[in-house]
Amino acid sequence: MRLVAALLALVLALPAFAFQKEVQARDLPAEAQQTLQLIKGNGPFPYKQDGSTFGNREKRLPMRANGYYREYTVKTPGAKDRGARRIVAGNGGEFYYTDDHYRSFRRIRD
Repeated sequence: MRLVAALLALVLALPAFAFQKEVQARDLPAEAQQTLQLIKGNGPFPYKQDGSTFGNREKRLPMRANGYYREYTVKTPGAKDRGARRIVAGNGGEFYYTDDHYRSFRRIRD
């Protein structure tokens, strides 16, 4: 039992840079680059849901305490709703991009 607790503590303490899939910020779609700049500048955001807590229920991002992640909409040209694209920001300054509504993520690198 102690071993399991120690391993869990180690995994939770791993930095977010252990995330495998990455994308350079300059390689993101223009709308995602704009959203990233809004996040870094604290808005203003076009959607009322922007900045809400992302629960990571799918467990596709590194496990962190509830409230650690926030989500922001990336505009999708031609979409009648918010679309599937998001940027998720961690309290540690890391950013993740999804273009398939949380099925997969890529860590954004500057």
